[in-house]
Amino acid sequence: MKEFVFTKTDISELKLSKGHKKLVKYIAENYDKAAFMTASKLGEKVGLSESTVVRFAGILGFKGYPELQKELQRMVKSKLTAVQRMEVSDSLVADENAVIKLMNADIGLIRDTIENVSKDGFNSAVSAINNAKRIYILGARSSSVLARFMYFYLNPVFENVVLVETTSEGELFEQMFRIGEEDICIALSFPRYSNQTIKALRFAGDRGAKTVAITDSDESPIAKLADILLVAKSSIVSVVDSLVAPLSLINALVAAVTFSRREEAYNNFNELEHIWDEYQVYDM
Repeated sequence: MKEFVFTKTDISELKLSKGHKKLVKYIAENYDKAAFMTASKLGEKVGLSESTVVRFAGILGFKGYPELQKELQRMVKSKLTAVQRMEVSDSLVADENAVIKLMNADIGLIRDTIENVSKDGFNSAVSAINNAKRIYILGARSSSVLARFMYFYLNPVFENVVLVETTSEGELFEQMFRIGEEDICIALSFPRYSNQTIKALRFAGDRGAKTVAITDSDESPIAKLADILLVAKSSIVSVVDSLVAPLSLINALVAAVTFSRREEAYNNFNELEHIWDEYQVYDM
C-alpha cells in the first residue's frame, strides 16, 4: 500500500483510528477504484463520513484530499490494466452526462498543460528541430497516432523526417541505426508506457542524438532519458486514452517550427498545391 499512497508520511509511525485503518485497508485492496473516488464516495464505500476521509489525507501529510487523490492517480495510472480502466470508466461516466464530463475533463487537461508547460523547453525543442540533420519521430501503440500526426505536418517542411514504425522491435533499431550526433529523436509516450519507446530513446541518446520527450510527467520513464522534456497532461478517465492535450501541444510545436521557417514552408506548400491540383488530390 505504501507504494501507492503514503509518500508524505510513514504509515507505520502514525496512530490511526479504527476508521482510518479501514480506509487504509480499502485503498490497499481497491487502489485502482479509490484513486478516482471523491472523498464523499470513498467515505460511503467504507462507511465513514466525508470529513473523516478529508482528515485522513491531512494525517498522511497532504494539504487536503484532492492532493492525496492526485498522488494516488499519478502512481496508479501507468499500472491499470484495460479491464481495470473499464471498471473505472463505469463509475465515472455511466450516465447521460458522459459526453459533458469527458469533454470538460479534456478542457481541464489542456488548461493544466498550458499552465505547466516549459516555455524554455518548448523553444529549445523548436531550435533543436530546426538545427537537426535528420528528425526521427516515434511513438508506440496509442502514441503512434500522435507520432504520425507530427510526421504528417513536419514532412512537407523538412526533407529529413523519419517516422519510426514500432510494430517490430528488431525493425525499430534497423530504422534508427544511422542516427547520430547531428540528429534529433522525438519520442512520445503516455501511460501505459511502451518499452519499445523507452529502448529506442535510450538508443538514440547513446548514439549522441538530441532527444526530446513528449510525455505526461517528469517521472515518466522517457523523461529521464531526454535532453528536452515537454509535459502534456493525459488522462485515463475512460478506457480510451485522452490525448487531447498532447495533440494540442504537438500542434503548437509544429506551428512554431513551421513559422520559424515560413519562407521555405511557403515555397514547399505552394509547390504541393500545384501537385494536388494537377493530380486532383482533393475533391474541390
